[in-house]
Amino acid sequence: MNILFTCGGTAGHINPALALARMFREREGAEVLFVGADGGMEERLVPQEGFPLKTVTITNFQRSLTPKAVGHNVRTLVNMALSDTQAKRILKEFQPDLVVGTGGYASYPVVKAAAKMGIPTAVHESNAVPGLTTKALSKVCDVVMVGFAESRNAYEQPEKVVLTGTPVRGDFFRYTRQEAREKLGFTDDRPLLVSFWGSLGARVMNGYMTDFMILESREGAPFRHIHGAGRDYAAMAGDLAAAGVAEDSGVELRAYIDDMALVMAAADLVICRSGASTISELAAIAKPSILVPSPNVTADHQTKNARILSEVGGAVLLPEKDCSGRALYETATSLLHDPARRADMARSLTALAVSDANEKIYTTLKDLIARG
Repeated sequence: MNILFTCGGTAGHINPALALARMFREREGAEVLFVGADGGMEERLVPQEGFPLKTVTITNFQRSLTPKAVGHNVRTLVNMALSDTQAKRILKEFQPDLVVGTGGYASYPVVKAAAKMGIPTAVHESNAVPGLTTKALSKVCDVVMVGFAESRNAYEQPEKVVLTGTPVRGDFFRYTRQEAREKLGFTDDRPLLVSFWGSLGARVMNGYMTDFMILESREGAPFRHIHGAGRDYAAMAGDLAAAGVAEDSGVELRAYIDDMALVMAAADLVICRSGASTISELAAIAKPSILVPSPNVTADHQTKNARILSEVGGAVLLPEKDCSGRALYETATSLLHDPARRADMARSLTALAVSDANEKIYTTLKDLIARG
């Protein structure tokens, strides 16, 4: 069995595909190939998971009429023709039994070419609203898999849409809260707050988080706190040291949270953005959160993602324009001092989450191969 996954651009597109690829390799002994875009994040993430990767030359369209944007869009039109040729060549060489797109510009030429060649095709959308690529491909592929029931109405052919949930790595379910706390070396009962703004961080939000951490330190660190600062780590560390925030106070600054599954298992509350993978993980492991959507994403899709969790009572949505160190601190402190509310939030998330999303997608794709 040969399966081709095509994705790229963000971890939210790549991680679900990796989870599925591992499942098909382990259960079916499948030969797996990934196809991404030249220069994309997938060039780093996919090979480190042990999967082969080929790339196509594809770029996005910019919604602007500046000379620079017009020139970029002309190159994109050229690249679309080039990527179509590259995709057809890859498909003929690999001869896949199934092609699965999980988002990103690279998915478009590959899934479209596969559909024209009569190869069974599926796309998966983790976000609450479909991206441009998924929306376009939904018209030509065989099956559209979605992470949340609310997404179903966004498609012109709802008969193709299957509610599967979004794949979440198995290690997120490995530890109980207590086991995770013990593994992290915690010896007291203070609740744990975990915060991060993505793999690179976010300069404005990290500035607010510096103020937040100074506030909690001055109030005697009433809860433990692990924050992933990304590229702003050195600047934050300097500011916290200048403010006298002790490293052993329970306020822990990291450049990256490499053991994210362990830390999330131990967490009592999470502060973060609301990308597709993140909200799927929060729902799957029923972690209450304060969500601050990035305002710099296409179609404001992170706000729409966050609303899915906030409207059922599983998260607090705090727009970035309303943020400050104190606003974040007061919101977090209120929740951390209210275990009954956090328990209600966790129950709401458990009711929202699609249980066994990996298994549902696996079964959906196996059925598609059998039909094909």
